[in-house]
Amino acid sequence: MDDAPVGNQPPEFAPRDLWADDAALREAVMREGAGHWRARIAAYGRLSGSTLHALGFDAHRDIPRLRSHDRFGQRIDVVEFHPNYHAVMDAAVSQGVSGLSWYEPRTGSHVARAALSYLHYQVEPGSSCPLTMTHAAVPVLRMAPALGTWAEKACAPHYDPRNAPIEAKAGITLGMGMTEKQGGSDVRSNRTTASPMPDGSYRLVGHKWFFSAPMSDGFLVLAQAAAGLSCFLMPRWRPDGTRNAFRLVRLKDKLGDRSNASSEVEFDGAWAWRIGEEGRGVATIIPMVMLTRLDCMLGSAALMRMAVAQAIHHARYRHAFGRALVAQPLMRNVLADLAIEAEAALALAMRVARAVDAGPQDPAEAALARVATAIGKYWICKRAPAFVSEAQECLGGGGYIEESLLARLYRQAPLNAIWEGSGNIQCLDVLRALEREPACRAALHDELGAGTGMPDEFRRSLEATLAATSERNARCVVERLALGLQAVALERAASPLAGDFIRSRIEAPHALGFGTLADGLDEGRAIDRVLPAG
Repeated sequence: MDDAPVGNQPPEFAPRDLWADDAALREAVMREGAGHWRARIAAYGRLSGSTLHALGFDAHRDIPRLRSHDRFGQRIDVVEFHPNYHAVMDAAVSQGVSGLSWYEPRTGSHVARAALSYLHYQVEPGSSCPLTMTHAAVPVLRMAPALGTWAEKACAPHYDPRNAPIEAKAGITLGMGMTEKQGGSDVRSNRTTASPMPDGSYRLVGHKWFFSAPMSDGFLVLAQAAAGLSCFLMPRWRPDGTRNAFRLVRLKDKLGDRSNASSEVEFDGAWAWRIGEEGRGVATIIPMVMLTRLDCMLGSAALMRMAVAQAIHHARYRHAFGRALVAQPLMRNVLADLAIEAEAALALAMRVARAVDAGPQDPAEAALARVATAIGKYWICKRAPAFVSEAQECLGGGGYIEESLLARLYRQAPLNAIWEGSGNIQCLDVLRALEREPACRAALHDELGAGTGMPDEFRRSLEATLAATSERNARCVVERLALGLQAVALERAASPLAGDFIRSRIEAPHALGFGTLADGLDEGRAIDRVLPAG
């Protein structure tokens, strides 16, 4: 047996300090107004790159299990997780990933929470689903004064995974149920019914085809009331302390996101409380959808960041044909191209986070957040699968095995483009905003006008595109708008990669694949922005 040490292999990627490594993130936190939380975000970057990175492997390997009944035959409908999943959730909730925006409400709090979410998603994306929904549910819960305790405990930095009424908990998590078998994204075709009761509550009968985070304490659900589709809070436990009348049918066997439980559910007279007016369910739940879409952008940007960091780390230590991979001209082209894409994704996502933060006080920022969220979600999430696949190729077969984090990232990569409205839904949403909401069009025009480095021809083409939009060419429109917004975001950030982005994506677009940058770009600068050498 050959016991000689194996050479020409990189050291372990982790532990690493994901904050110290990431110049673009550090700059964005300060630029977009979250400097007050710099120390906390830095600490979470260190935690994410060490402890949480290690815990995530077990959380994904030992996937959730549904226990419909206890050993005595009583229906319980609980989901069991590996202990490391709960350790990850506890760290995230206690450090503000699910609630910082709400329990420390000051300028920049949404940006700070976005940075925390971005760091978390890089190492354990599955748990980001309940974290995101809990965060995003708060503004909806606050619409109903009777649900004040729910909103307060959803914000709280306390994680309690027990299957118990919320009166026994300092903190809670929230899930959601919107889509049904016959409708999917067309939620207005939902058939679940909501019947009013004498005490003002409702009784839900029906099903949900995708019921996210079924271990949560409560769920925002859409159902048909007398006046039309309406929004409800459906708790796990009734106010009288008995288990609510819903049954988990099965857990979804998903491609990725495997540490997170997703389920199918049936309602058999489940107790629920209406939020908002009857018939206004979509309008009521839209604030939650907007915030979860922002987290889709952040999540895909995080996947890109971690994928290219893994590729650069490997290329610096792996040698082939007489020199390190990172010194090979074609590999440097690939890595630099990925680095430019990743930084542009982060810059736009954090700019949108600032617009969300400023929106309540600034109508123009609110309008920008409304339209740019859909634009960014479409483009950034659409880019992620091909991006992660390219990063895998940098490692070759080593990037295709489960011991590599890249295999998990690759399975995860398609999710954000599907969740909370797939690509076509986002594009149609952009068209509706531009056609029906003049403030959105004005805000977008002003934002794009702030860039100075884009060629005049591209500016004119954007104006022409906006003037002649149609459903059939919506993807072309949104793609060009996204590129323009990313260019402006990089310019405003004074990123050293702004010119490279404009040159390679707008001025003289390169070929369709990554690794096709033209000569003359500083590839080493782009690579070092992702992962400093040394």
